[in-house]
Amino acid sequence: MLNAKLKTNTDLYILGKLKEEDKKAIAVVGTRMPSTRGKKLTEEFVQELVKNGFTIISGMARGIDTIAHKTAIDSGGRTIAVLGSGIDVIYPYENKELYYSIIKNGAVVSGFPNGTKPIGKNFLARNQLIVKLSKAVLVIEGLKRSGTISTANHAANEGVDVYAVPGSEATDWLIGEGAVSVISPIDLINLM
Repeated sequence: MLNAKLKTNTDLYILGKLKEEDKKAIAVVGTRMPSTRGKKLTEEFVQELVKNGFTIISGMARGIDTIAHKTAIDSGGRTIAVLGSGIDVIYPYENKELYYSIIKNGAVVSGFPNGTKPIGKNFLARNQLIVKLSKAVLVIEGLKRSGTISTANHAANEGVDVYAVPGSEATDWLIGEGAVSVISPIDLINLM
């Protein structure tokens, strides 16, 4: 089942299964080039979120997204990848094995018809869909001018809570704009 607040005329293309428990989902997003700290934080937050019954949603991009999906699977949890391409177009292709693992442990979702290429404007639409499927958005690390900020802006516009881990250009800026600062996974769980 999809989150009840999902209001879109977009057809959803799904491989795998969306379940009722996926209503308790949190998006974990960030830079494609994470620092060692960013990688570690992603693993720590996702492990704790999975332990507390959350489904992890991300965009299957390199970096934080990939780490979030892999950590959710390795922790025995569910994960949903939202693509900026047709459901039959694996991007980045290096995530081919991850793509099939996500299908077995959750779902791969797209708002685009088969064959749609992963072009820039599609990722903005993908970010909107990530937000529509999530109860909250957690930003781990990023730059101020990035898709990460786009996702957080969509969340704010939709009334979806935005949490950010301080210590990067994007997250510090988001906190200054009203995102909730979270230092540890327990902080986030307590707030949720």
